[in-house]
Amino acid sequence: MPFDPLLGLYATPLVLAWLIYYGVQKRNEIRARGIRDAAVEAGLTEPASLHPQIDYAKCLGCGDCVRACPEGKIIGIIGGHAELIEPTHCIGHGACKTACPFDAINLVFGTEKRGIDIPNVSPDFQTNIPGLYIAGELGGMGLIRNAVEQGRQAMNSIAKLGGMGQQGMHDVIVIGAGPSGISASLGAMEKGLNYLTLEQDSFGGTVSHFPRGKLVMTQPATLPLYGKMNFREVSKETLLEFWHKVASETGLQISYDENVSDIKIEDGGFTVITGNNSYRTRSVLLTIGRRGTPRKLGVDGEEQSKVVYRLTDPAQYRGQHVLVVGGGDSALEAATSIADEDDTTVTISYRSGSFSRAKLKNREKVERQAAEGRLNVMLSTNVKAIGPDSVSIDDDGQMVQLDNDAIIVCAGGILPTGFLKNIGIEVETKYGTA
Repeated sequence: MPFDPLLGLYATPLVLAWLIYYGVQKRNEIRARGIRDAAVEAGLTEPASLHPQIDYAKCLGCGDCVRACPEGKIIGIIGGHAELIEPTHCIGHGACKTACPFDAINLVFGTEKRGIDIPNVSPDFQTNIPGLYIAGELGGMGLIRNAVEQGRQAMNSIAKLGGMGQQGMHDVIVIGAGPSGISASLGAMEKGLNYLTLEQDSFGGTVSHFPRGKLVMTQPATLPLYGKMNFREVSKETLLEFWHKVASETGLQISYDENVSDIKIEDGGFTVITGNNSYRTRSVLLTIGRRGTPRKLGVDGEEQSKVVYRLTDPAQYRGQHVLVVGGGDSALEAATSIADEDDTTVTISYRSGSFSRAKLKNREKVERQAAEGRLNVMLSTNVKAIGPDSVSIDDDGQMVQLDNDAIIVCAGGILPTGFLKNIGIEVETKYGTA
């Protein structure tokens, strides 16, 4: 059969287009392999919270999940299927699951090596105890947008309960005034429920304790009774100012200095006991977060006033010798922000050999400041004793003595698992399961 010139004319652009597409895909795969291999070499393989688990039998490597991720190159296409290439950078947006056209992605907590305690909660946010609900970070959802949405949805479920409007008791008590608690409280107001919101500390929950000027990553969300909060990248101060504005305009009421010590299950409802009072309610929504009580070092001298467990204002440490203990984002952000202050000497001590739980931008800033001589990094080290003007650190069997004026311990919190179990809430340790 003779060659048809017209066929060649039409086929050539298609072949060129395919070759260009193939070349781009190969370059992307090489880049993805490099990112994945670097993460493995650095020991950065354990996701901190909710993350995608990919079913290779269903995944066809279309790349929709890669493009949908708002955090960048967290997922890559390798060998024709999607793969989590920077696990420690994943913060649980869940956009990848939504974007997948083949239902090849599940969102899970923990891994085979690292379990995470999660309360058992049904799709309507109710625990195994009828009438007792959990929303937000305590249930594993750390993102502000997700916490706001969960608070709203949980209150929608609570409003459907029978037995509301009983004399002498609240319809619902919301425990915690962070993003989820604020949203839920507004939802209770919107639905005309007799609500009470209890907060042991500050309006805004964990956000209120972030360092001054810290950027809070969030996405647009809808607050009941108010409307859209259209933030994507916002400072702690701006977000708190917005929430105060919402509270003022809606009439949101919160009872502060209410440390809940127990929740007793009684016929037709609950009694919530705090250090100040006890309250009867038909239902309870826990939005207390996961940090719980700050984890301490358990060493001699830790009771001194110079030892604190969160950074409020880096400027207060100007001119001092400061030690930051920990390897997560809060520790790295505390160390680098203090090192930015004039005339400070800052050391960060971490028991592991790498900052595997921290975001890339924080690790890069630590590396940059260390190279500039502004930050002393001590990996695989442990604080052994704290003196009035010094601190003793075990560095591979050798005791190192550092001048010290202040210590900030960012070792996370003790999860309120005991509190939950005491109430009767079932808690499961997740090892890579939903």
